[in-house]
Amino acid sequence: MALLIDEAIEAYERELRLRRGLSENTVAAYVREARSLLEFIWQIAACAVDEPMDLAGLELADIRAWLAYSQSKGHSRSSLARHSASIRTFCRWLHSTGHTDVDAAARLKAPRPDNALPRVLNQDQARKLLTYASELAASGDPLALRDHAAVELLYASGLRISELCSLDVDSLGPDSTVRVVGKGDKERIVPFGIPARRAITAYLPARARLLVRPGRALFLGARGGRLDPRTFRQTIHRLAAGAGVPDISPHDLRHSAATHLLDGGSDLRTVQEILGHASLGTTQRYTHVSSERLRAAFAQAHPRA
Repeated sequence: MALLIDEAIEAYERELRLRRGLSENTVAAYVREARSLLEFIWQIAACAVDEPMDLAGLELADIRAWLAYSQSKGHSRSSLARHSASIRTFCRWLHSTGHTDVDAAARLKAPRPDNALPRVLNQDQARKLLTYASELAASGDPLALRDHAAVELLYASGLRISELCSLDVDSLGPDSTVRVVGKGDKERIVPFGIPARRAITAYLPARARLLVRPGRALFLGARGGRLDPRTFRQTIHRLAAGAGVPDISPHDLRHSAATHLLDGGSDLRTVQEILGHASLGTTQRYTHVSSERLRAAFAQAHPRA
């Protein structure tokens, strides 16, 4: 059965949206990776992307070749493991709808994810980053005020960047909490501290100046729409460079928040709930970071190290 890339992707996306528990980000990732696989197969077959092709003979070797191509583009083992999981879902759908003779990914083994420890700032570096953002905000520039509020909230709450950019004004609680909708559309309430509250309070009047048309988004872009995660990722890089701290991503700042909570004596279950981890095992990675810090401090300071 010949099909076009766009037709296949549209039908697959409809199927995903019928499933319960898949967030918008998960659907977007599954669709993006399915499209990447199809475009790779079309390219290998020397077909134009607007030309129909029969996928009946899709094989495991084709998927492995696509994964190898992704790896050559610099994708990490953790990314390849996620790609493998989403493509298994896609191949099951292709087979169930009669587009392929067999489920090509049924015997696909995902690469083991990297066991590298999360990259984090130490507490002094985090303080420098936040101080630099505060100094820029003192100019009264609406975007600088936004950046300061966003980075303070990100560090205080350990949110994912997608969660931060998805916040609405009414997500903020009166008691210094924020209501977050995370992976799998699971909702959680996350507390934040006085510095983040002050930064948000200072930003809200500036938000009104950025707003082009009525909207609920808490953090706005320069054009008045909801802040794009890619834009904020660039902002974090810029702030890190200006503050003179190691280059980090928004997710590294989330890692830093989790590690500093554990360093301060918080228990794993609490950190798990704050971060929105489904598995305690995911949260336990941060205990290794704290242990590494302890070993480094011991090696540097103890006379019998």
